[in-house]
Amino acid sequence: MAIKIILADDHKITREGLLNMLEDEPDMKVIGEAENGRRALELCVTNSPDIVIMDVTMPDMNGISATRRITSECPKTKVIALSMHSDKRFVRGMFEAGASGYLLKDCAFEELVRAIRAVSNGQFYVSPAISGVVVEEILKQPGAKRGLRASVLTDREREIVQLLAEGKSTKEIAYRLHLSVKTVETHRRRTMEKLELRSIAELTKFAIKEGLTSLES
Repeated sequence: MAIKIILADDHKITREGLLNMLEDEPDMKVIGEAENGRRALELCVTNSPDIVIMDVTMPDMNGISATRRITSECPKTKVIALSMHSDKRFVRGMFEAGASGYLLKDCAFEELVRAIRAVSNGQFYVSPAISGVVVEEILKQPGAKRGLRASVLTDREREIVQLLAEGKSTKEIAYRLHLSVKTVETHRRRTMEKLELRSIAELTKFAIKEGLTSLES
């Protein structure tokens, strides 16, 4: 039976390139494409893929938030990060969210195929290019202070922080998340109190520093 795959990347040309190459693998089948993490989550819920190839920095819902939701709501689906970022915060964030693999976008296609097969068989896969980061960051003893501020936020608060940092208004966020404006405002106020921030500018800096958004996608 073919490994069912969803491709999540906000760059269409990247998705098309991966789709064309994966079509030549007899044991793999791409069953859906997503331009952001929220769409990837929707496709996982409705299609139950085996693997999601997930970009890390995407608008609307980033790969870390999406991975956390997918591994919680679709536990049979495994996530492999495919990112241009080797930064510790992204690698750590993806594995803490539940990813089973992490590769850089400049890897050879053959390495991605190996990773898909390994993860499909219940293994973890880490690109040799970031193995040093994993040893240094992921395997550190618990309780390290790095990333503590972001860890106090709920999944919903993380979503709202990302959308605010990307310039969305309270009304736009309420519409997108199917919430009332008052609820969004409450989440924003509580989030800024937790983080001890006083302005949206400070919140945006925090979101970029913690890898919730890059504003580059």
